[in-house]
Amino acid sequence: MGWTMRLATATLILSLTMMVTTDEEENDRCVYEALTDTDAVICKGLEVFYPELGNIGCMFVPDCNNYRLKITHWPAPTVKFPRALEDATYILVMVDPDAPSRSNPQAQFWRHWLVTDIKGIDLKKGKILGRELSAYQPPKPPSQTGFHRYQFFVYLQGGKSISLLPEENRTRASWKMDRFLNRYDLNEPEASTQFMTENYQDSPNFQAPGGRSSEPKERPKQN
Repeated sequence: MGWTMRLATATLILSLTMMVTTDEEENDRCVYEALTDTDAVICKGLEVFYPELGNIGCMFVPDCNNYRLKITHWPAPTVKFPRALEDATYILVMVDPDAPSRSNPQAQFWRHWLVTDIKGIDLKKGKILGRELSAYQPPKPPSQTGFHRYQFFVYLQGGKSISLLPEENRTRASWKMDRFLNRYDLNEPEASTQFMTENYQDSPNFQAPGGRSSEPKERPKQN
């Protein structure tokens, strides 16, 4: 084998080694971190699936593969309650209690999704086919506001007819969720969960246009 061929072979091997190393480093960064015990208290029997991520219930959205950017564009997740009663009817609520930030939640609760009249047989399979009072709005936490909790609750609807008041329909911010629940005698949720994420531009591993990671920043403190 001539020296030219040896050089070409060595170059190819080096390139392949670098590609494998880069992939391994990327995978090492993709860590699914569970919520703290305090935040995990509401994780009870509900599963929330997003594309690529799988079930993200009771987890932080991983800081890799631009997931914290992608989740701001993905359609509504698959929400599944395996223990739902097939002949019952349910209400699904998704809110952000940390608007605009967890340390200053002046706009609590931000209503991201509200669906009523969901049949239990569908909810068991992750099919949200009820009456949508508030269309799904993806999580988009503002920059420099730390991690936000995105909470999902499932309530037993019974035979009640559910609606939003005109003033509730004017805005999603500062929704008085407790008043809504009291109005329809909706007590404890049948199932619930939450995940947490922060603005993608605040993530050290955010891949900016051009393929380069943004400069590492100090993570905001969680209160």
